[in-house]
Amino acid sequence: MASVTAPLVQLGLPAPDFTLPGVDGRNHGLSELRGHNGLLVMFICNHCPYVKAIREALVETCRELESYGIKSVAISANDPAQYPEDDFEHMKAYARAYGFGFPYLYDESQAVARAFGAVCTPDFFGYNSELLLQYRGRFDASGRHAAHGAQRELFEAMKQVAMMGDGPLEQKPSIGCAIKWR
Repeated sequence: MASVTAPLVQLGLPAPDFTLPGVDGRNHGLSELRGHNGLLVMFICNHCPYVKAIREALVETCRELESYGIKSVAISANDPAQYPEDDFEHMKAYARAYGFGFPYLYDESQAVARAFGAVCTPDFFGYNSELLLQYRGRFDASGRHAAHGAQRELFEAMKQVAMMGDGPLEQKPSIGCAIKWR
């Protein structure tokens, strides 16, 4: 699998609106997902080794961010014809197995991933309370293997967003597997 680096983008852009089905059997929309201090939108998938490397730490980070008023949502947009383990049924089992405390949504049409400009898994978009983009960076220095003891870049950035309303000026792009487009 070739890795892809997410582009750095202009901060301050509004979050694209969406409604998608979740593995919990409900549809979830942008307005209901936001936390008091912001929202972390994560494009992930089940099979990606970059996601697997941070999976447990990501679940814990999202739990911690809730105490700062930041809610999180994960979206999978991969074409399951190319990677069957990324289909909706497997997403349900994956979320249960790893204790996702956030909605895990399926972007079957891939329109939401395109609207956000997502390119890889994982790809992170951190928004403030007004749903303006403040972070488009990586989780930490992990690649295909967890970087134990690495600076918690995503957590620190979103904590700053919660406390100050804006993210850090210096951001390092996420790297991961390319989204599997139809």
